[in-house]
Order: sequence, then structure tokens, then C-alpha cells
Amino acid sequence: PTRLLPPSSVSASLTPLPGKLPLESIQVVLEELRKNGNLEWLDKNKTSFLIMWRRPEEWGKLIYQWVSKNGLTNSVFTLYELVSGDDTADEEFHGLDEAMLLRALQALQQEHKAEIITLDDGRGVKFF
Repeated sequence: PTRLLPPSSVSASLTPLPGKLPLESIQVVLEELRKNGNLEWLDKNKTSFLIMWRRPEEWGKLIYQWVSKNGLTNSVFTLYELVSGDDTADEEFHGLDEAMLLRALQALQQEHKAEIITLDDGRGVKFF
């Protein structure tokens, strides 16, 4: 069966394939992605990694632009509303997986643009 991954990230393992790029060349490419903030190693041996289409800060910027554009500062949203709600259906961050969403919101929280809060039915966020 085919497993679709969210557009925000892809996990992979570093296993050389016959007739493909040498392992050393692959490692150079992966290191460049890491330097740019688009790759994180998932293990100490550097055999599994997460490739991010956008860094969490970039997702946070897109989310905050949508909040500002729609006059929604000082509003509270559930995480579900942000990535699955009808209001965000046309936004690039619609469908973003929860782990990346939380990282994006944490980046906004560090900039004092948002606060992650606990709601009765899960987590939410208040934008400033």
C-alpha cells in the first residue's frame, strides 16, 4: 500500500542503492540541507533523517501572515482549526502535520507573536 506523507516533511533512511550516487556524495547533499535548516538527523549514527520542505520558522511566518491578513490577532484557535478548518483550506499550511505545526507555533511564541495554550479539548494557540 502507498503511504502519503504530509507535504511539510519526509522521513527517510540512509541506505545506499546500487547504481546510484555514492554514499559520500549523498552525505554532502544532506549536510547542506542540514546547514540550511531543512534536515534534522533522527539518530546519532546519521542514518535516519527528516527533510523539511519549509523550516518551522517559515511555516510560522506563513501562519502569522494569514492571521494578520484576516485581522485575527488576539484570537484563539485550536490546532485542528488552523490546519484542518474551512477558513484555512486555501492556505499552504492547511494539512500541516501536528508536529511541524507545534514547531512553527513555538517559533512564533519565541517572537512573542503567539502563545500555545491548553484547551478543554486539546491544545490551541492565541495570536498577538
